[in-house]
Amino acid sequence: MTPVILLTGFLGSGKTTLLQRLLTDPAMAGAAVLINEFGEVGLDHHLLDRIDDNVVLMKSGCICCTVRGEVADALMNLQSLRAKGEIGFDRVVIETTGLADPYPVLQTLTAHPVLRSHFASGGVLTTVDSVNAGAQMGHRAEAIRQIAAADRIVLTKTDLAESDVVVELRQKLAQTNPTAAVVTGDATTEEILGGLRAGDIVQAAMPDEHGHHHHHHSVNEDLGVLTFSMTIDRPVDWTRFGVWLTLLLHRHGEKIFRVKGILALEGEARPVAIHGVQHLVHAPVHMEHWPPGPHVSRLVFILEGIDPALIRRSFAAFMGLAEERAVA
Repeated sequence: MTPVILLTGFLGSGKTTLLQRLLTDPAMAGAAVLINEFGEVGLDHHLLDRIDDNVVLMKSGCICCTVRGEVADALMNLQSLRAKGEIGFDRVVIETTGLADPYPVLQTLTAHPVLRSHFASGGVLTTVDSVNAGAQMGHRAEAIRQIAAADRIVLTKTDLAESDVVVELRQKLAQTNPTAAVVTGDATTEEILGGLRAGDIVQAAMPDEHGHHHHHHSVNEDLGVLTFSMTIDRPVDWTRFGVWLTLLLHRHGEKIFRVKGILALEGEARPVAIHGVQHLVHAPVHMEHWPPGPHVSRLVFILEGIDPALIRRSFAAFMGLAEERAVA
């Protein structure tokens, strides 16, 4: 399965500038990149060969493909060219438009009957403008959804913003999405794109390494975003959990921006990482090792307009647990 990394971010947040830099790195030689137009990222002086009207090969070895229609069509075209031996790639980076909600693209990877046999989500990378993000987050729902969906956040224009503004922005980002790692725009390619695997993402998302933060939650009233975590003190039945999470996201997915967790399952020695965005649940990942701390299940939610107590009660009911004892 080829991982697909989604590069998103609000208008003017520096997605294209970041992409330009990444495309010149030899580490990207095995990547295929889906962009809106070749001209927008200034590729002309990097072009080596034109495969067809929508696909070019760069000197670095990276393949670039313009998205003139649906993302699914562009991915199908790339897969067809790879199957015929005309190109080769080991990952895909998709740059979305500045007003895009990341969820539809993620859903395409799992819902499309052909794509889901060849591609899998490789994580969401969101650029955040250090100068203007504060105002954007307060007035644009798209900016909030992009940040809430992120597995990693790239802070851009930090050299143009006052240090106290950057500190305040980091605090706001931590309130909005405490599960996302934050790097700055001058980070290396490996720091920006590396480690965007489900197990790594989820392990970094846990409340702390000792299983604390019982009944932990934070509310950003200005943004209407609530983050809370649950700790379950006994092994979880996988079938019951799957039914519960599926029904929860089916009913309330529009209000649940993100759910991540590590589960201790009945009959399993290794932990399982789970990862969902709105109505979409990615395939679970069996992790090799437990992170430091107790071997207990921990879930982190980012949502709006839902009382955490209702989620805790529904979970306890599905699992047949005493809520006050097993779900914190």
